[in-house]
Amino acid sequence: MTNSVKETAERKMEVINTEVEYVIVDSGNPDLRRLVARLDEELMERYPKERIYGVDFDHPDVRRITFVIACRQGEAIGCGGIRPLEGAEPSAAELKRFFVDRSCRKLGIAAGMLKYLEDRAREAGFREMRLETGSEQPEAIALYMKHGYRPINRFGIYADDPASLCYGKSLA
Repeated sequence: MTNSVKETAERKMEVINTEVEYVIVDSGNPDLRRLVARLDEELMERYPKERIYGVDFDHPDVRRITFVIACRQGEAIGCGGIRPLEGAEPSAAELKRFFVDRSCRKLGIAAGMLKYLEDRAREAGFREMRLETGSEQPEAIALYMKHGYRPINRFGIYADDPASLCYGKSLA
């Protein structure tokens, strides 16, 4: 099978769940807060507390993050956000607090939400998306790699954390 035929076949296998609505919400949204708390609980199962880079909802800069929740049949089942990265060249946004409820994984929801957030970042003029994850999240790494993210140098607050794995993708 040639690479182009193989890539086409893989794209056809990738399903983005069309029963899900992606809704931009503010940082005070109770569904967002609940989902981020569940994400933090899952991360605590995998990492020590000092390795978790959360979001301080009380910090004034949190208003700069565009948050989205994924809703299916009126239920919030996933969340994510994009945060502008200061001084990044090219202009970049960071993917933050990306999470889908365990009961709703492998349904294309994460792929749809990732695409939605990338589209919002493009519309806002960002030319690159970056993210940080860790080795204890192989399923997240696989998702990001499948969608064109590649390893990059650690950046920002992760620069001095040898346990951080950073990825990036051109949005051009």
